[in-house]
Formats: sequence, C-alpha cells, structure tokens
Amino acid sequence: MTVLPNLFTLARIVLTPFIAWSILRDHYGQALLLCFFAGLSDAVDGQLARRFNSITRLGAYLDPAADKLLIAVVYICLGWMRQIPWWMVGVVFLRDLLILAMVAWGFAFTAIREFPPSPWGKLSTALQILAALVVMGAADGLRVPRQPFLWAMVAATVWSGIHYALHGLALLRASPIDAGTSRG
Repeated sequence: MTVLPNLFTLARIVLTPFIAWSILRDHYGQALLLCFFAGLSDAVDGQLARRFNSITRLGAYLDPAADKLLIAVVYICLGWMRQIPWWMVGVVFLRDLLILAMVAWGFAFTAIREFPPSPWGKLSTALQILAALVVMGAADGLRVPRQPFLWAMVAATVWSGIHYALHGLALLRASPIDAGTSRG
C-alpha cells in the first residue's frame, strides 16, 4: 500500500502533458476534464497516504512537485495562448523561484531540512488553480468573469511570496551555519 499513493501522484504527472496539449489545441473543455482528474488524483493520493499510514519521504517531495509542475505547465500554456498576460505567469514563477532559492540555501548552508507550507502558500496555490480553471472555462465559453479571479490570484501569490521571504529569512538567520557544508 505504500506505493499506491505515489502512483496517483505519478498519474497527475502523466496527465500534465495531455492537459498542455489540450490547451495548446484550444480544447479547453478537454483540458478542464483532465484537470478534474488531476485534482481527483491529488485528493486520492493524500487520502490513501493518511488512511494507510503510508506517508513516505518520496511522496512528501513528489506530491508538491507534481502540483507545481502542473500549475507551471498550465500557466505557460495559458500565457502562450494569450488567455492570461505573461506578467501574471511571471508572478507565479517568481514566487516559486524565490521559495526554491531559499530552500536550496537552507539545504546548502544550514541544518534546516523541513520547509512546511504556510496557510498563505496554500491559499495562493488554491487561487492559482481556481484562476486557471476559470480562465479555461471562460475560454471554453463559460460565462464567468476572469479578472476578479486573476487579480485575487496575483494578490495571494505576491503576498505569499512576501510572507515566505520574511519567514524564510527569519528561519535562516536563526539557524546556525551547518559546519559540514560551510565554505569557510
């Protein structure tokens, strides 16, 4: 049972290029359906891991990586198809690059090994997903205003980036330099 949750996570990764292909071919309804299955796989993998007490280190890294891959690919494709402005794609990527840089610094130069998501980060991710779904729905003919969702996504993404930066800097300052990895 330890492997089963990770298989659902891998299914989400496998769906990602098909979602991209659907967006790039203007098949937004198909992309939405595939995103539904990807979201379902995300819910199922977490439920299975908790239910069968099979939370693994691989799963702990693979699950958020699968989420980030899917969001990144969807945003690039929506930017490419001119469904959202490129600067909004940049906001999503810059926040994630900031977080990755701080995690890399923490791994390389400190003893910090745990980087739990914040409530603001979870909200930001949820709004990134919701905004992408709304944009795809609108592109498929659904009568829904895009702008409020996009602006909420931008605000949450920027705020969570600021929050992660401030929290990360405080953690890094409080942690002693790891003697095994320092360059001194």
